[in-house]
Amino acid sequence: MISRYKYHILLHFIIFLWGFTGILGKLIELKALYIVWYRVGIASLVIMLYLLFVKSALSIPKKYWLRVAFVGLVVAAHWVTFYTSIQWSTASLGILCLSTTTLHVAWLEPLIMKKQFSWIEFSLGLLVVGGIYFVSGDFSTQEYWAVVMGLISAFLAGFFAVCNAKFVEEIQSTHISMYELAMGFVGLTIFMLCTDKMDSSMFVMTISDVFWLLFLAVVCTSFAFLVTIDIVKKLGAFTVSLSINLEPVYTIVLAIFILQEHEQLGSNFYIGSILIILVVIANGVIKNHQKKKIVRSLH
Repeated sequence: MISRYKYHILLHFIIFLWGFTGILGKLIELKALYIVWYRVGIASLVIMLYLLFVKSALSIPKKYWLRVAFVGLVVAAHWVTFYTSIQWSTASLGILCLSTTTLHVAWLEPLIMKKQFSWIEFSLGLLVVGGIYFVSGDFSTQEYWAVVMGLISAFLAGFFAVCNAKFVEEIQSTHISMYELAMGFVGLTIFMLCTDKMDSSMFVMTISDVFWLLFLAVVCTSFAFLVTIDIVKKLGAFTVSLSINLEPVYTIVLAIFILQEHEQLGSNFYIGSILIILVVIANGVIKNHQKKKIVRSLH
């Protein structure tokens, strides 16, 4: 029985790890910028070592260098805004805003991938906006800015997801990730040097911070990504993408037990959260139904 569902179990373990990354934004006592700098630096190094270990070539087509480099900067900006949103409010709010990523993909795909615009997905997006408005009813000024940062993070996540969907047609996903993470590290380093943000405080941390940073970069990023590639091959992209919509559920549950965030968040937050999560899942179900209709029409 376990062997039959081992990839499903493994998939939800990976989603659990991704859900835990939001909690780490609160547990690690460093600025969001520094957390991401360590994350992309360590994760890119681990993936490079893995590729060297399996004796895989590290090169990618030259025509993609600038595009992959740009998307790498977008990835870094996505994580910086995500952790800033969490540090300005709660892990629950940050991950809830991030759950709108798939709905950003809905309008970005027609622009970047030249796919047909979907009014159904646009309508679902409006419902998500309504959910966010309902959630933010009693927010302070800083929490409103946290929502803005969270939604920017979700937009950036949607943008690099659509770009990567084009890249994987010609480049191995492991190579894409390694170069994007590495360029994110280079970009953040240059930004920090130019703005005098690279100071001694970023190297002052507790043993707990060191442990959680390594856990975030090695387990939640490098390991999770490499395992997900194998899971997608076994279960299919749709099953994986639909299951990933449960990430905010895991984060909110973890935030309740680890950070006691239920003491900070009222009933409006959870009602709005349920609405947003249901809309995001409905989006996946509708897409699956549309794909089945297309397949049937071809036979």
